[in-house]
Amino acid sequence: MKIYAGNLSYSTTSEDLMAAFGQFGTVDSADVITDRNTGRSKGFGFVEMDNVDEAKAAIEGLNGKDIDGRNVNVNEARPREERPQRSSFRR
Repeated sequence: MKIYAGNLSYSTTSEDLMAAFGQFGTVDSADVITDRNTGRSKGFGFVEMDNVDEAKAAIEGLNGKDIDGRNVNVNEARPREERPQRSSFRR
């Protein structure tokens, strides 16, 4: 199951996410999303857990809890919405 973690501190690392979610079971991957140009965290990330029961326990256990001084939003990740292509042409 893919899990969304939002409202992360800009100092939270992928390793921090791995440790937080690891309390609830086996974490397959944890990635904090960073800005392509600056490398700075965008304040959210994704965690993958194979075991659905462990993933649901992690969502329940971490949603609204403090990680690195921020109350995080944790829920099941939704598929990415297709956004219209932005044109670089401006008048």
